[in-house]
Amino acid sequence: MSLDVRTVTASDYPDWLRAVQNGFLTAGSPSEDDVAERLADTDLSRIQGAFEAGRCVATFRSFAQRLTVVGGATVPADAVSGVTVAPTHRRRGLLSRMMATDLAAARERGEVVATLIAAEYPIYGRFGFGPATWTTEWEVSVHRAGLDPRRSGQPADGGRIEMVDGADVRKYGPELHARLAALRPGIVSRSERWWKRHTGAVALPAHEKWTEPFYVIHRDADGEVDGLMVYGTDDKWGDAKQPLNTATVRDLIALNPAAERALWLFLCSVDWVTTVRSGYRAPDDLLPLLLPDPRAARTVSHADWLWLRLLDVERALEARRYEREASLVLDVRDGGGVAEGRFLLDVSPDGARCTPTTRSADLALGAGELAALYLGDESARRLVDLGRAEELRTGAAGTADAVFRTGRRPWCPDIF
Repeated sequence: MSLDVRTVTASDYPDWLRAVQNGFLTAGSPSEDDVAERLADTDLSRIQGAFEAGRCVATFRSFAQRLTVVGGATVPADAVSGVTVAPTHRRRGLLSRMMATDLAAARERGEVVATLIAAEYPIYGRFGFGPATWTTEWEVSVHRAGLDPRRSGQPADGGRIEMVDGADVRKYGPELHARLAALRPGIVSRSERWWKRHTGAVALPAHEKWTEPFYVIHRDADGEVDGLMVYGTDDKWGDAKQPLNTATVRDLIALNPAAERALWLFLCSVDWVTTVRSGYRAPDDLLPLLLPDPRAARTVSHADWLWLRLLDVERALEARRYEREASLVLDVRDGGGVAEGRFLLDVSPDGARCTPTTRSADLALGAGELAALYLGDESARRLVDLGRAEELRTGAAGTADAVFRTGRRPWCPDIF
């Protein structure tokens, strides 16, 4: 039978959503309420499906997003999500067709980059994406951490921790997140619906079981809110009636090291909590070294996270900031795609200029490799050593690292 790859209509949407759930192994039919709630916040013109005999067998969705780049500016992004292909229809080029359509439309809209969280590593490199941020999760044994068990959960510097509720998080959270985004490359925008879904104000589908978490904020010595933590706990006790509870962080926003320290130390002081799971943090998070004994924090997960694809090389490279003055000619290879070309990048602390050029290239690399460099996380020298970039001028990799690398690693706290 022929496959019809097209934009999804409102009448198609329940079947499309069922195919998404099947693709992510959460089988079942979405309820009418779930369909209606999702449709109210969905741009159907950016949803594609592959249909055979009236049944959806592949799905693809994108939505508008803002990505923070180095220096605090944001660029418009095409956020890719909901990508599935039924196991009965793999290897037929369905993802390639939907991806090509979406990226062409994103470029036409003027979006500078495309973003996604890759469920599987090998899929997206062939579409010009590269891993631009990584994430690490730690498990802290509170008893081994070396913290004084007599200390209270309140900071000693005049700040204060307060227990709040979901409504307070919806009040303080968006501004805190916006201020964090101005400080950390890799942060992506959160919609009003995101805050509602993550504080229980919007009913979740049956397969996404909601458990009300605990919410705390940190106020500095002047009473200003500069930190937020959301965490959940289990209910585990040992045979001798001793508590063995694990607290798992769902969200933590800290605008400065003092707030971050106070929130982590508060969580490690909660009675009955013997283990803390950090949630997905930046690989250079402060957490382990905040503890008197950093070995109490065991790495339980470390993986690629936000993948990036440049749709407009010139605008992307000009949008971010650079800490030194340099000039670099990049030969970007994209299989004839939108990032293909040779570009002269002139940078200084005052700004950047990126233009097409015919000058001899200093460094040749693929679109995915440039994406990995873009937010400052990857090393050009390492890419050359791996054979994934070519140094055409001696010292070019070192220049690229001096230009692109950042003091703190980029971080994306969200999944989408």
